[in-house]
Amino acid sequence: MEHPCWTLSALSVIGGAMAYSRKRSVPSLVGGLTVGTLYAVAGYLLKENMEYGIHTALGASTILFMAGVSRGVKTKFKAPVPIMLTILGGFSTYYYAGKYSEFYL
Repeated sequence: MEHPCWTLSALSVIGGAMAYSRKRSVPSLVGGLTVGTLYAVAGYLLKENMEYGIHTALGASTILFMAGVSRGVKTKFKAPVPIMLTILGGFSTYYYAGKYSEFYL
């Protein structure tokens, strides 16, 4: 269950770094590092079977999804980056919401 967290962590950090290197977008760098760190913490918590791992992963997924939606609305979902953020955030939110309901509800 922690594998998606590690993958999304790497993708978030790489995406934020690429946005900064190409367009000098500090908000993208900060956002990528923040979401990547949240996913890395969630992956660690899940791997160690500690409390709040799923909660942290679900929160990071929701943040990623909302960032994609807010950017997508501005561009009318014509740019590839908001579409990918929305898709990745949506699938990961769906996945971790399912895991949350499996374990807690």
